Amino acid sequence: MEKEKLHNIYRWTIGSLVIIVLLFGWKYPYLGYIVPLTMVMAITMGFLKGGRWFCGNMCPRGCFWDKNFSLIASKKPVPIKLKKSKFKLLLLGMMAFFVIYLFSDITNLRHVGFVFWLLCAVTTGIGIVGGIIYNKRFWCTFCPIGKVLSFMVKDKDFLKIDKDKCISCHLCDKNCPMDIKPESYKEKGKISNRNCLFCKQCLKKCPKKAISE
Repeated sequence: MEKEKLHNIYRWTIGSLVIIVLLFGWKYPYLGYIVPLTMVMAITMGFLKGGRWFCGNMCPRGCFWDKNFSLIASKKPVPIKLKKSKFKLLLLGMMAFFVIYLFSDITNLRHVGFVFWLLCAVTTGIGIVGGIIYNKRFWCTFCPIGKVLSFMVKDKDFLKIDKDKCISCHLCDKNCPMDIKPESYKEKGKISNRNCLFCKQCLKKCPKKAISE
């Protein structure tokens, strides 16, 4: 319980740090370097813990979505059509713009920091709008780093689900921030969805303890 309490404090604190960076990064561009540092940490933890574990447990913006932003976010699933729409191409074009902008003055450290801050500000803005319309983890559905991490998950990393204990109450489905629907994987015996954040919300909400690590 103490470990869980400390983890919760960490998530509230690091989520608040995102707000500070967003508010003051335009004036203090070096705050923008937190963004590439986070990217490096994410990839590192992808190797160490597997998949999107970092996204669900340590990511500063993930903590912001879950803790600070969840108070005003909606709880609707992101439509399948949107996930497969040209919206992804729009985001890809946006990322290309930031890369070009970054290299336009790559030797200027303040410029580099500002570009990373601007990238964080714009994508967070998209996440906030999408979160108000759909759900708090809207941006995580499209996050490029998250997609890279999703291909790093190993078979042994997936959470397990015992079909004999599962009573199909769907509480796990309702509490999954990525709309994965863990209950639908009970015949497989493991929640083998690469977008799983390993946040364990499904595990914590299961009244029969049918889900485990």
